Amino acid sequence: MIAFITWYLILTLLGGLTFPLAYRLFPALVDRGYTLARAAGLLLWAYVYWLFTSLGLTVNNLGGVLFALLPLVGASLYALFLPQLQLHAAPRPNSAREILNWVREHGGLVLAVEALFLAAFALLALLRAGNPTLDNAEKPMELMFINSILRSPSFPPHDAWLSGYAISYYYFGYVMTAMLARLSGVTGSIAHNLMTALIFALAAIGSYGLLFNLLVPRRLDGGAAADRSGAASAALLAPLFMLLVSNLEGFLEVLHRRGILWSGAQNFWTWLGIKELNEVPAEPLSWMPDRFWWWWRASRVISDYSLPGEAREVIDEFPFFSFLHADLHPHVLAIPFILLTVAVGLNIFLGGWRGETALYGLRLKISPPGFAFSALVLGGIAFLNIWDTLVGAALIVLAYGLMCAHMQGWSWRRVLDMLALGVPLSISAALLYLPFYFGFSSQAGGLLPNLVSPTRGAQLWVMFAPLFVPLLSYHAYLLRGERRPARWRPALMLALVLVLLLVAALFLAGWIGSLREPNMVAEVLRTHGATDVGSLLQAALMRRLTFIGGLLTMLAILVPALSFLAAMRTQAPAQAGAAAVPPNAATAGKRLAASQPPAVDESADDRPIYFVFLLTTIASLLVIGPEFVFLRDQFGYKLNTIFKFYFQAWLLWSIPAAFGVVMLLRHLRRFAALAFLSLLIILLAVSLTYPVLSIVNKTDNFKPFLGWTLDDFRRIERNDPDEAAAILWLHSAADGVVAEAVGGGYSAYGRVSVYTGLPAVLGWPGHEVQWRGSGEPQGSRQEDLKLLYETPDWEGARVILERYRIRYVFLGGLERSSYEVQEDKFQNHLGLVFQRGAVSIYEVP
Repeated sequence: MIAFITWYLILTLLGGLTFPLAYRLFPALVDRGYTLARAAGLLLWAYVYWLFTSLGLTVNNLGGVLFALLPLVGASLYALFLPQLQLHAAPRPNSAREILNWVREHGGLVLAVEALFLAAFALLALLRAGNPTLDNAEKPMELMFINSILRSPSFPPHDAWLSGYAISYYYFGYVMTAMLARLSGVTGSIAHNLMTALIFALAAIGSYGLLFNLLVPRRLDGGAAADRSGAASAALLAPLFMLLVSNLEGFLEVLHRRGILWSGAQNFWTWLGIKELNEVPAEPLSWMPDRFWWWWRASRVISDYSLPGEAREVIDEFPFFSFLHADLHPHVLAIPFILLTVAVGLNIFLGGWRGETALYGLRLKISPPGFAFSALVLGGIAFLNIWDTLVGAALIVLAYGLMCAHMQGWSWRRVLDMLALGVPLSISAALLYLPFYFGFSSQAGGLLPNLVSPTRGAQLWVMFAPLFVPLLSYHAYLLRGERRPARWRPALMLALVLVLLLVAALFLAGWIGSLREPNMVAEVLRTHGATDVGSLLQAALMRRLTFIGGLLTMLAILVPALSFLAAMRTQAPAQAGAAAVPPNAATAGKRLAASQPPAVDESADDRPIYFVFLLTTIASLLVIGPEFVFLRDQFGYKLNTIFKFYFQAWLLWSIPAAFGVVMLLRHLRRFAALAFLSLLIILLAVSLTYPVLSIVNKTDNFKPFLGWTLDDFRRIERNDPDEAAAILWLHSAADGVVAEAVGGGYSAYGRVSVYTGLPAVLGWPGHEVQWRGSGEPQGSRQEDLKLLYETPDWEGARVILERYRIRYVFLGGLERSSYEVQEDKFQNHLGLVFQRGAVSIYEVP
């Protein structure tokens, strides 16, 4: 409880500290960045902390953490007390008084955001307290990164699973976690669980703020009080759809466990083809899923199929699953900052940073502070989760193009505008985080063709139905009810061109791959049971026609969004200057009104809907892309690409889905309103089945076996108190390389380095290959460690100790069960510095 309160206070104070700066950075948003202040402050603080420590200007300790806060304090004070700081074209009154007036005017919004943050933070902290273990899936890896950063004197932090090397991974989120752990004085395992809860809370208020800003009309006073009050309630649908609503697998588990729709060999479940659900339900039948880890299946509802019909599971996580499972992976750590990127794009589109910047010989229609902050956020997204770089860049650049189109209309010139921003923005984002790229390597190796594995429409609907239904319903309303203008011909042509480009990329990737690996074609033919390339292509075409439902669904969402975007009206010249005026508090608005014409008219209030269509378009492309090509990695099929892109698509689609629900509830009448409300209730009941049942399962019916705690280390103290005491001893020992048993990933191996942050000779070998793209840095480490423990020859052991500069030799139950340990040589030549029960630690002189 003390740790929870400490983190809550730190983030609340950080949000208050950052808000004056956010107020200036988001002039076009009605909430003036209030809902984003915590995420923006954390990003800026962590960036300075990481950069200063990487450059040797500070040390990785509490003093360095506090020193890194000074630039943020200075920037906020500058924004608060110096009105001459111009982040947009409009003049403004005294800064501090203006911000104070805004807070008074928007007190309801402030209270709603604070209540939501506390409630979301407490909810996930309670869920983690009921199941705090960090011993499965990727959690040991994540805890290793956190403790490695805490234990490293400087940056880049050392890799505790490969002594002598720095972390080769996008580790910015773990820097943030370690920074908060150091400031609050908690251990890495507590910080891991609290960071999961914090990310959930930041995502809740970030999504809430985005929908709020889309719902409130843009007027000089930030919208009438009634508009803001209604939007403040309706905006709660954004965190609901993004973070709680889940795919249909939980509801299907209930039906399957009860034996519903199960009759004969050919039935609904065998047709659906989701593993475990296509097996005969266990007797006796029940309403409650009780299969071990049944909730895991929700992240594996999509399958690849070879031509002979072999299924390969594909990862398809969605936000609630990720928070339930509590893998603090980069795709989770990046969520609040993806939402920050969406806010940057929205602010650009609404004219918040309209100005002019000359950079790299180009003239951009964006102010220098706006460009700099965009580069900082985009670079931070790449450092947090490099898979999100594409979607982050697309959000910012396409929003800029949309702004230019709104000002000057659609033409080929818009492509040049987007390139003019995209190229220097990408270069600047990379330069800001350049020290990270010096030590980064990856297994990624270009594109590969997805020839025969299109996503089945049924499985795609199981995954995304809770978002598809609101999106398609809203598009239908816009076409039939509101009769919104739509340009179908350019939208259909653009969609066709995109599909043809993806088909061309498919064949190009296959051709390049065959040149790089001449045996690849033969391997593909063998895998799919084809005799030649012609028969393979024919079979692949038939497969795509058979499973065409997924692509048709995506086109049904993409094409209307494109048609609405194509019909966007161009801003009248008289309104161009007014659109750049930010919404201010009522007092500020009156002062501005004396020297400004009215900011926007009714047509200007319509602009946010086009940004909604932009989000829908980007998310649709993220799902369509892997139907044709995927990123090459060690898995050899689209597992990872679907994982990352579908997760991003869920984040982006959830905002338009929530927006569509609000609009439909506001505007539908009579039978249509009743029909949609009934459909919405059914949809929410079905999609919330998973979170309700899975929470009960994960907390063991709210009776956790460790008691209610956020500290996973209690598990080790309970299960193996001797080893727990040894780990605690190493926590206070001098730094040095530790030798421990090496084995496969997703296991107990590497546990000493995980919990101490001390660099081991080798941790999980497979993961090191993933991070570095090769096993070459490992060399013969695994064999050498086996020899170190098993050889009776001291000279041979001494050579290995010197080769890897080993300081501590750890001997616990795992070492004794993994190796035929010859302990005499250690007893005779090394110092025994710890012993308790069967656990010993020897120190090399």
